[in-house]
Parts: sequence; C-alpha cells; structure tokens
Amino acid sequence: MSRGVQMENANPVIFQRCRDRPLTASEEDEDVHDLIDDREIFDLIRSINDPEHPLSLEELNVVEQVRVKVNDAESTVGVEFTPTIPHCSMATLIGLSIKVKLLRSLPDRFKIDVHITPGTHASEEAVNKQLADKERVAAALENSSLLEVVNQCLSSRNI
Repeated sequence: MSRGVQMENANPVIFQRCRDRPLTASEEDEDVHDLIDDREIFDLIRSINDPEHPLSLEELNVVEQVRVKVNDAESTVGVEFTPTIPHCSMATLIGLSIKVKLLRSLPDRFKIDVHITPGTHASEEAVNKQLADKERVAAALENSSLLEVVNQCLSSRNI
C-alpha cells in the first residue's frame, strides 16, 4: 500500500494458521492418480497475500477450508471467501487472485467458481457476477497493471 493512503481495515483480526498437511508417498508419486480434495485446494489458496496487509488470506480468515468444495468426479471447485469488512474495495481483486491461482494450478478440466460468502459484503452480487464472467476475468488479466497486482498477491512472501 502506498504512503499517505488510508487503509480500509487498519487493524484486522489475525487468525492462527492451520498446520501444513504432510505429503504421503502416493501423493508425491506422479504415476499414482490421486483425487483433488478440499484440503488440497485450501493449501493452494491459503498463502495468497492480502493486497492491503502483509498477511495471508488464511491469517485474515478470508479463506477457510470449510468454505472450499471440490467434486473431483464432476471436475468442479467452489471457493467462498469472506472479505474482512463489508465494504472492502479489494474484494474483486482478492477473488481474482484466488481464481487465477486455481486456474494456474489445476488441470483444465476443472470448472472453478469463486464467490463471496453470502451476506458478508455490500456488493457481493456485483463482485460475484464479475468473477463468474470468463470474458471479464480474461480482460482483467490483459491489463498489465492489474496482472502485476495479482502476481504480487500470488508471490511468495519473504518472512
């Protein structure tokens, strides 16, 4: 965040990170077909950086494993995310970052639905409509400035 700009939520509540899931030998074996599950998707998105704070989406409780639904057989992934405040202007950017992370990480067969947890944001219908529109998402990612911000959210943080 640039100097002199007021943060919308200057003092967010910080939540405890859950433990990392140990990898099994069969998960690491590329010859073994293992199903993609809720926890695997959560592990992909939990460390996404918040665009406003030096914290992950998991640490801000924006993403939770209980709000991730995967059906490997039907190739669907659904993620609900909860902005830290009801008027968060970063909601679309956060949703876009989650969607891009999943588009880059999952096989093409998956249909990815990313939306705001119902009742948690003043503009949830408009944000959800933007995130569900493939053309709008593609156009957003053609904007080099916006893509740079998304990539910052997806980059590894040096702690």
